[in-house]
Amino acid sequence: MTVGGYAIQDIASSIKPAEPLDEYRDWYQWYFNTDRGRAGLQANRDELCRLLWQLWSPEWADADEAFNSSKPSLHNPDFVDVAVHSYRHRHRAAVGDDRFNEIEAFLAKSPPIPVPTISFDALADGFGPDDSARDRQHFAGPFEVRRLPGIGHNVPQEAPRAFSNAVADLVFAAI
Repeated sequence: MTVGGYAIQDIASSIKPAEPLDEYRDWYQWYFNTDRGRAGLQANRDELCRLLWQLWSPEWADADEAFNSSKPSLHNPDFVDVAVHSYRHRHRAAVGDDRFNEIEAFLAKSPPIPVPTISFDALADGFGPDDSARDRQHFAGPFEVRRLPGIGHNVPQEAPRAFSNAVADLVFAAI
């Protein structure tokens, strides 16, 4: 399963500029690539992460309840380090773990996904509605797109029944 189509990060190509609207939507990634962003996440993690949830899933009716349930994880002692490193690594501002160089090189070739795949298109994602069909060429096995109106960036939490049904469909080869 995937959300939004082919979701393998292309770190080698991260130097290429995106469309201006996409760059605007990624503001927080650039913020976390600065010392100020790291300090901001450290000092304001609850408020900043709640803002991101709101921006990413603007129509999520149960967002407050879900966020409050998830909030303790933001206070894990490794949270800031891991989050900041993730965003810095994807933009080539931090080195990755050498143990993963081989698999990262393999993934950089954009290999086809050979197994049956269900891709969710979250139509209320704050990054813009997904369009998995544009990535069809990356899937060598059976491929199905399921569109989710009113669902934002966090499909498993916003649409748990649709998500779990898709898992069951894949397990029982219903696609």
